[in-house]
Amino acid sequence: MTDADKTFMKRAIELAREGVDRNEGGPFGCVIVRDGRIVGEGNNRVTSTNDPTAHAEIVAIRDACSNLGTFQLDGCIVYTSCEPCPMCLGAIYWSRPVAIFYGGTREDAAAAGFDDDHFYDELQKPNDQRELRMVNLLRREAQDAFAEWTAKVDKTEY
Repeated sequence: MTDADKTFMKRAIELAREGVDRNEGGPFGCVIVRDGRIVGEGNNRVTSTNDPTAHAEIVAIRDACSNLGTFQLDGCIVYTSCEPCPMCLGAIYWSRPVAIFYGGTREDAAAAGFDDDHFYDELQKPNDQRELRMVNLLRREAQDAFAEWTAKVDKTEY
C-alpha cells in the first residue's frame, strides 16, 4: 500500500461523508483511478435519486466509463469506503479493473444498519430455494437471442 493509495481512499471516505452531509444516501464513497489520477467518483445516492442501484461504486463506475469513453475499466483501481455489496462487487467484476481497495468491512456496514448477509446467503441457495421466487419462462425463445449474438459478426465483445 502506497501513500497514493491512502490519498485515494481518503477521497472515497470524504465522498461518503459529503453524501451523508447532503442527505443523498448511505455513508459510502468510491473513486476510480487510472495511471495515478481519478477518472471517476461517486457517493451513495439511493435515497436522493430513488434508485436502489445508485450505490457509490455503481455511480463511480458510470462516471469513469463516461469520462473514459469505454465500458471497461482496464488498468483502473477501485477505492471504495466500504467492502462492496454483492451487486457492486458484480458490477466491479464486469467493469474489469485490476484491483479493489476498501475501507470499512461488511461487518462495519452491518453495525451501521447496512447488512448484506441476507444477499450473500440467498446467492448461495439454488434458485428454487430462494426467498425471491425465480421462474424459468420461455427459455427456448430466449435462447434465440443468444444464437443471434453468437452469429453476429460485427458485435462488440465484452
